[in-house]
Amino acid sequence: MHSINRLGRRLAVATAGAGVALAGAAGAQDLPDTMTWTSYDVGSAGYAEASAMADALGREYGTRIRIQPSGSSIGRLQPVVQQRAQYGFLATETWFATEGVEDFAARQWGPQDLRVLAGRPAAFGMPTAADAGIDEIADVEGKRVAFVAGNPSVNVKCEAILSFAGLTKDDVEVREFPTYGGAMSSLAAGDADATCTTTTPSQLYELAESPRGIHWVELPSDNEQGWERLREVAPFFAPYEETKGAGISEDNPVQIMAYRYPMIVARADTSADEVYSLVKALDETYDMYKDATAVMSQWDLDESGVPPADAPFHEGAIRYLREQGIWTEEHDEWNETRLERLRALQDAWQTTMDEAAGKSEDEFNALWEEHRQRALDSL
Repeated sequence: MHSINRLGRRLAVATAGAGVALAGAAGAQDLPDTMTWTSYDVGSAGYAEASAMADALGREYGTRIRIQPSGSSIGRLQPVVQQRAQYGFLATETWFATEGVEDFAARQWGPQDLRVLAGRPAAFGMPTAADAGIDEIADVEGKRVAFVAGNPSVNVKCEAILSFAGLTKDDVEVREFPTYGGAMSSLAAGDADATCTTTTPSQLYELAESPRGIHWVELPSDNEQGWERLREVAPFFAPYEETKGAGISEDNPVQIMAYRYPMIVARADTSADEVYSLVKALDETYDMYKDATAVMSQWDLDESGVPPADAPFHEGAIRYLREQGIWTEEHDEWNETRLERLRALQDAWQTTMDEAAGKSEDEFNALWEEHRQRALDSL
């Protein structure tokens, strides 16, 4: 399906006239000679995918790209914010940074003015032990749910899934595990009944083969009230039908949700022409990297170049996406709503900073939370 969409788009662009070839040459010339990108650690999906794209750009255009990996959200974002890196291959830290929460609620941070160029969809859901009697999200009430201590990226997604049925962490028996692997293993070990994760951790395949078995709780795309509640917690999610993973196949798909990982993220003030040229170059070299990993084909802009995402899309990316017939008026509406939220939070942060002189950290945090919530309530 994706290849058909892409072929149709290619044919439409190709019939626009001979100017396309000239525009392609100009796009290549507009790429910087060198770039620095940040990503997750070596061995991560984000690093592998960034490396495949960098290699394609190097071979096609001669652009030299240095990838700077980091195991922390601050380590990935700080070089971008400080203009020591042009782009970051990021995940949910983009949401936290634009919201001014978690690590980015500190005085030196606050809501960051970031923009997304593109980001492939990554499936995420709630696997349960098949013997736990959890058929739908509402059934998880009172059950043991495995969370990962100190991992807000995973935990906020789990809270969003609970909200689909109007539940919160207070409605379940929270079991915190010190590591991600420990949380994933807890179901097969009998220490939890459900958790929240992607579809392919090795521990889930073990669960599927264990006496308990595996069951994925679905998030039906036609449940409008459930999706409205979910997006109040995390508006960057979208319905997604997954066909790959533990207990999942083409013959046994599940309706869960998708977020964007990795996303290519830049500062808002990054040149629109430079962003346009990069998105164009990545689109034109897609065939060179689309088979680099099992999920790399999802970087097709028909999938990766549309909302929702963790931050507004960059104007340079939108220009190219609109030219390709991908970006629609509905996407414009989403982007403007997301920009309005970001501006409101930035204004609230400035008010907080103006009032925070001489206050303790605890007082500062309480003040920011007050102004932040007031800004969100005004939208």
